[in-house]
Amino acid sequence: MNDKELKNKLLNHCKDVVEKRFSQIKQTIAGIEESLVEESKSSAGDKHETGRAMLQIDRENAGKQLLEIEKLQQLVRKIDINSKSDYVRLGSLVYTNQATYFIGISIGAVTVGKTTYTCVALNSPIGQLLSGKKKGDTFMFNEKEYSIKSVV
Repeated sequence: MNDKELKNKLLNHCKDVVEKRFSQIKQTIAGIEESLVEESKSSAGDKHETGRAMLQIDRENAGKQLLEIEKLQQLVRKIDINSKSDYVRLGSLVYTNQATYFIGISIGAVTVGKTTYTCVALNSPIGQLLSGKKKGDTFMFNEKEYSIKSVV
C-alpha cells in the first residue's frame, strides 16, 4: 500500500469515528427530547420539576457535545491528504523512530494491516511538538527523544 492509500484509509477512519460520535449524540438528544415530552405530560409537582430540570441540563450538555462534534466534522473536511509538504501539517503522515503519526484528529491508535498508526490533532501535546518539523528534526516528548525519519 502506498502512502496516499494509507493516508486515505486513516482519514476515512477519522471520518467514520466522527460520524459515529455525531450519530450517538443525535440519538442522545432525541431521547432527551422524548423524555421531556413525557415529563411534560406528568404533573407530579416538585418531583416533576426536578425531573424536567435534570433533563434540561442533560440536553444542554448534549448540545455542547454536538457543537464539539460539528467542529471535528469541519476539521476533518479541511484535511488535505493530497498536497505535498516537507514539514508536518494537517494531513501529514509522520514517521519517527518511536511511532508513526497521522496528523488529523485525536482518536489514538489505528491499525491498518499489521501496522499501528497514532492519529493526533495538531493542537494535542505531541501534535504541537510535531507541527512545522521536517525530516531530520528531533524533539523530546515524555522524556523520550524522537527523530523524524520522513514526512509524507
